Amino acid sequence: MRVLADPLRAQIVSLLAAEALCTCHLVEETGAKQTNISNHLRALRQAGLVDTEPCGRFTYYRLRPEALDDLAAQLTGLAEAARHVDLHQRKRPCT
Repeated sequence: MRVLADPLRAQIVSLLAAEALCTCHLVEETGAKQTNISNHLRALRQAGLVDTEPCGRFTYYRLRPEALDDLAAQLTGLAEAARHVDLHQRKRPCT
């Protein structure tokens, strides 16, 4: 979740949800510098959210939907747990 908290990374993920893109496309779409885009793509790759596909001298990035499905399931589980907490019965006393 921390990886997606950055606004530029979230924008990159949104763009990759529509199509596979290379760094030059992402620079054009976001207005960010190439080095900044590359750093964010590295973080997204390390988090397992994007895959790469070499194409000549370019590398295309695509979103891994199953990684987002896993994240969505985790968030759904947290939401369900929070719905079932009775705040009057389950709160830790202060010391």
